[in-house]
Amino acid sequence: MQRSPLAPAYFPALPPIAGVKLRVAQARYKDWDRCDLTYVELDAGTAVAGVTTQSLCPSPEVEWCRDAIPLGSARALVVNAGNANAFTGHRGRAAVEAIAAKVANHLGCLPSDVLISSTGVIGVPLPIDKAEAGLEAAFDAAPCDWEAAATTIGTTDTYAKGAHVSAMIGDTRVELVGIIKGSGMIAPDMATMLGYIFTDAAIDPALLQQMLSAANKRTFSCITVDSDTSTSDTVLAFATGKAGNAPITSMDDAGTDAFHAALTDLCRQLAHLVVRDGEGATKFVEISVEGAVSDESAHRIGLSIANSPLVKTALAGEDANWGRVVMAIGKAGEPADRDLLSIRFGATQVATGGLAVEGYDEAPVAAHLKGQDIQIGVDLGLGEGRATVWTCDLTHGYIAINADYRS
Repeated sequence: MQRSPLAPAYFPALPPIAGVKLRVAQARYKDWDRCDLTYVELDAGTAVAGVTTQSLCPSPEVEWCRDAIPLGSARALVVNAGNANAFTGHRGRAAVEAIAAKVANHLGCLPSDVLISSTGVIGVPLPIDKAEAGLEAAFDAAPCDWEAAATTIGTTDTYAKGAHVSAMIGDTRVELVGIIKGSGMIAPDMATMLGYIFTDAAIDPALLQQMLSAANKRTFSCITVDSDTSTSDTVLAFATGKAGNAPITSMDDAGTDAFHAALTDLCRQLAHLVVRDGEGATKFVEISVEGAVSDESAHRIGLSIANSPLVKTALAGEDANWGRVVMAIGKAGEPADRDLLSIRFGATQVATGGLAVEGYDEAPVAAHLKGQDIQIGVDLGLGEGRATVWTCDLTHGYIAINADYRS
């Protein structure tokens, strides 16, 4: 598959995280010659937090994680690629239970300490024999690096996605590393496709959950590729506690603000990497909405613009058709006043007060739209609410990828 034109030039150098061991193997869930099972072993005492899809048709893996996350501890993560194991009835649940049991037996831990995700085709039961054979191979495999793990969790991704940040908790430097997969079926309402964050910080699981939920609201829940929410969306954060910092247990502890800011930054980087790999994408689009009656209203208006096929195809054609932005604002079901509305492309104001800006120069707008990073600004003139969302354009490439997805 051709690499996205919006992809970074290279996979970043990510440091190891103490207490985390990565391995990959071939379970052969599809007829391909690549690793498709990722196994992450976590030291005892690792805390876990997570957010999962709001889809009402979730996979058994999502339901399993929902039950396990509140318990706060983790010893392993298993990610299957090529088979979503969603809409598979009792057979899907049996596969999840078999994976958890096998890993728990290998590590001598509880099945609930094993977090599981699967991604790929919906409606095909995950073959237990292949999963167990893949796990056996993973148990015996040599540890791998972050790029191998990030590549293995992908499906239609055109490049491996990873990011790294650090923070100071007191006098202790802590590291945070994240890998993520996602390219299509991205409008998550909670998270993106599958994302995993690892840190050596010592942090209470309830506080980690509070921070991840807040970070998610400002990052993963602000991206869309095609307005479709997956059955399998999951983001998990694991904290091994190996950095040696004084454990943080509340938002009032020293270093908590720095860690929270770093976690949010990491989530934002990962979210952007998904949009930059949007199926068929040639433009990365940032939509900023201000002047709304509330932040929530601004968010909904931003997503209405970002999800509009007419807006997205206009951007693909490098057409500054601001009338389509007006259309998307008007259909959002949120307070808006045509005669107070202002719209800009890049730094150029193109419409205000219900009219096109008289005599505005379209040349800088056309030049802006020929680039790969596009900015659309909207000011509703109604209040203090603001939000930023990120999307991509809609091209023939998206149709080609999804028309042939199962073949």
